This record gives sequence, C-alpha cells and structure tokens, in this order.
Amino acid sequence: MMSTLFSKGLTRVNPRTLARSMSTWGDVVMGPPDPIMGVTEAFKRDENPNKINLGVGAYRDDNGKPFVLSSVRKAEQVIWDALHDKEYSPITGGADFTKLAADLAFDKSGSVVSDGRNSTVQTISGTGALRVCGEFLNRWYKFPGGKKQIYVPSPTWGNHLPVFRDAGVEPVYYSYYNKETCGLDFEGMIGDFERLEEGSVVLLHACAHNPTGVDPKPEQWEEIRKVVQEKNLFPVFDMAYQGFASGDCDFDALPLRSFVDAGLNPMLCQSFAKNMGMYGERIGAFTIVGQDTEEKQRLESQLKILIRPMYSNPPINGARIAATVMGRPELRTEWLGEVKTMADRIIQMRALLKTNLADNGSVKNWEHITDQIGMFCYTGMTADQVASLAADHSVYCTKDGRISIAGVTSGNVEYLAHAIHEVTK
Repeated sequence: MMSTLFSKGLTRVNPRTLARSMSTWGDVVMGPPDPIMGVTEAFKRDENPNKINLGVGAYRDDNGKPFVLSSVRKAEQVIWDALHDKEYSPITGGADFTKLAADLAFDKSGSVVSDGRNSTVQTISGTGALRVCGEFLNRWYKFPGGKKQIYVPSPTWGNHLPVFRDAGVEPVYYSYYNKETCGLDFEGMIGDFERLEEGSVVLLHACAHNPTGVDPKPEQWEEIRKVVQEKNLFPVFDMAYQGFASGDCDFDALPLRSFVDAGLNPMLCQSFAKNMGMYGERIGAFTIVGQDTEEKQRLESQLKILIRPMYSNPPINGARIAATVMGRPELRTEWLGEVKTMADRIIQMRALLKTNLADNGSVKNWEHITDQIGMFCYTGMTADQVASLAADHSVYCTKDGRISIAGVTSGNVEYLAHAIHEVTK
C-alpha cells in the first residue's frame, strides 16, 4: 500500500513518523533529563584523571568511595542470623522502626512520644514521606480560602515541587536565600511569613538545608517559631539530615522539638538515607502529631486508607536494619559515632576548601563555605563559571553553583580550589 501511494506522487512520509502517529503513545513527548544525572553522565564521559564529580548527593569517604557504616553491616549480620521470615509488613511499617524513628526525632522523653500523640508510619524514604504528607494534606487539611498550597523556601530541594504538585498541593516560594551574602534572607523570610494567610502551610528544612546549606541560627529559629505560632501557620518539617549536619542528632532536631515544646503539632518527614548511608534501602518515616491519643488513632486510620492503594505496605529490610541499629545499645553508640565522623569530615573539607582558595590568592569572601552546613554548599558561582569549571578543569556540579562537599577529599581539594579560583577571579 505504501509503495503504491508513493508511486502516485503524494508527499513522501517518513516511515518512523508514520509509525509514531499510529502508536497509542505517539503524543508522549521526550522529557528533560534529570539535572543531577546529566552532571554524572558528563563526568563519566570525561577522560581527565583529575576529574571531580560534585553533583551527586551521597556521602563519600576521603578516598571518594561509597561508605557503608560498620554499625549497619553488623545489624545486617544480626538480621541474617535471626532467620526472619519474609512476610508482609503492616501498612504502617515495622513497629520497632516507627517507634525508634519517632524517639530519634522528638526525643522519647518528650511529650509527643511519652503521651502517645504521634502517628508515625514507615515510608519509601524521605521522598515517600513527602508524598504521603502531600496526599494527606490534600485530602484532609482545611487550606485558607480553599487554595491547596504549601509554602516552600526559595530555593528548595528540586523534588519538593513535583512531589507536592503531583499530590494536588501547589508549592509557592517564600524568601530564604540571599544571593548577595550567600546566606539566609532572614528579614525576607519573616516578612513573607507575616504576610501569609492564617492557616497557611509552610515547609521548613529542619537542618542542613538542601540545596544551599544555609540554616537559621538558634535565635532565628525562635523568631520563626513565634511568627508561625502568632500567624497560626501549619508547619511541615523535612528532616533528611538529622545528625549529618552537626554530628549531633539531638542538636539537629532542636528546631522541630522547640516547635513541639511551644505547643505546635507539626508534620514530620524523615529519611535515613544520609545518616545511615542506606540510600538504596529507601527507608523513611512520616509523622503527624495529634492533640491526644484519640486523635492520633483517627489520623493513623486515615493514613492506612491512604497508603494501602498507593504502595500497600513498605519493604521490610531497611526498617529491620534501622531498627536494629537504633535499638541495640552497642550498635546505637557505634552508629552515633559514625554519624559524627561523617559530619566532621564534611566540616573539615569545608574548612580546607576555604583555606586553599585563600592560598591560591583568591580575594573573594568565601566565608559562606564554612558558615553553611551539611552536604551541600551554594558557592555563589554563576552558570557561566560552572560551565568553565567543567570545560576547563573537569569539575562537575549543577548549574546553580551547588557543590556536594561529600565529593571533596584531602586528595582533590587543592585542585578544586585552584579550579574555582581560576573561574571566579
């Protein structure tokens, strides 16, 4: 048939185009590549032996290698020896894990846990916790004016936007990062909060803000808490780096706990990817704090109804590992020491990078490198400077100038500092 049509002089149609137009999925367009994965792919193609990948948000040791915690390895052995079955987990996840996750966040002696007001469910890491959060808000929260919106810092973790949007809650930015100082725009943030409608939902990074590494100081957290309380805003905490920021799990949880101590009942999304190095186990938790145990039971009943058709129940392995690490005193002690070791290495690399930039003759103010905290640093480099960094020095990071400090080692920090100086001088 096609050859007959072509022989009559009709417009020639590319067979591939014709096949696509006839396909059920012919109208599906090619999606944009993930920006982080694009950085990694470019890094892999580069043949420079000095190349550095500062894009991926996963911890590396001082040799640039993935790091599996000793406490996690020992927990895996305990689980292996126990010969557990492979039955389904409850819809809410492993009971031991959810209890210990709540204890870690809120402090087991605090009012939330001791009064039994927390409804905590196991989720598919922090991303899953955020999605469950968004779905629950969409279904049950009384948004002011009926506008289903959540206010997020500008900038925020890139996945926050599609996660909440796909859950039917539209993200809207509030002021957070000051590009001039590479620090916190505290006045802008407070001003935006004061202008929000009563009952508005605000997302707060508990510690180690991603992507900037800029955290409020303790006294600034107190002011934030006061405005949230005075304006009757509803706080949602995203805590993906507890312990990984300062090296102290209790210190990193202080903003969350201060809100609870003041009588607020926030939502909490947790991830154990970073502080246990279990990126691929996808282990996280989501908590809603109720007024009392009766409300907690109602909240949990609806969480089960929401989760059941979404993923039925969570996987068991990561929960067993995390619960064993946190639940066995000797493993918990070792784990907390390892968390501090990881955090301390990040802090040390920040200091070395700043020192080496000065040693290279840079006259720019790099104080923000050590003022910021956690895995990421917003360097203040422009997109053009980032492009030059990759093209001329084989150093790869995202276009916004964010670098993963986890990719910096004592072996490459001098080369990195020289490269950054060359493109920013």
